[in-house]
Amino acid sequence: MSEKFYPIGRRSFVMGAAAAMAASAMPAAMAAEQPAPSNLEKYAAPKNPALPKSTMKLDLSRTALVVIDPQIDFMSPKGKAWPMTGESVTEQNLVPNLLRLFKAAKAANITVAISPHWYWGTDHHWKIQAPVEAMQHDMHLFDDRKNELDVEKFAGSGSDFMPEFKPYIMDDKTFICSPHKLYGPQVNDLNLQLRKQLVDQVILTGMLANLCVESHMRELLEQGFEVAVVRDAVAGPKLPEGDGYLAAIINYRFMANAVWTTDEVLAMLGKT
Repeated sequence: MSEKFYPIGRRSFVMGAAAAMAASAMPAAMAAEQPAPSNLEKYAAPKNPALPKSTMKLDLSRTALVVIDPQIDFMSPKGKAWPMTGESVTEQNLVPNLLRLFKAAKAANITVAISPHWYWGTDHHWKIQAPVEAMQHDMHLFDDRKNELDVEKFAGSGSDFMPEFKPYIMDDKTFICSPHKLYGPQVNDLNLQLRKQLVDQVILTGMLANLCVESHMRELLEQGFEVAVVRDAVAGPKLPEGDGYLAAIINYRFMANAVWTTDEVLAMLGKT
């Protein structure tokens, strides 16, 4: 890839990936049992907010947990994007928090939907690309399938779901939507699947905080859904261009119907 699009040098990228993998060597089970502190001070809510408090209250009969891009390339030290995402994933305790939310959502019997990010071979020939698109294609994120029907190399690849989540995603009850290609759900069937379940309240989680999550939030709001973003169940990239999580959390406060923590959502779902 040309330096025009690549935010970090190739040597630094590889070395950063190795360092991130070593730093994150905590057993998943231990992390899930003992959630690490999150919500660093720079991301904390303002002490004297000017905006009114949220009035959103969940009605579980019309609520869905929506998880965006719960895939290895974004959330695992083995993933291609880990040098960009690993710090935020670790800070927010993302994977253990999502695991807790999956378990609670299933126990509460609410709708669960996945909005994944997959590329097919033809997607790499787009004639118009913005910087993040070009970077993702150059890094070969989520491109382990030649087309919609090809799953030969899918299992365990960067495109695959995180193994911790698979029991909850592959249970024949979770809605695995068609892929979004850029950031928002305008071109996949998430909206349709939610409406078919009479859902109009969304608990929004996943990655990337300032790109796909924020784009999903904006579109769902425009479509008339109430949207609560779980602030420690999202994570973003960190690049010289900026901190994606910080950019996102500001907009969540301005636009989302609510910004909650995982613990707050668990209490609402009946799991403390």
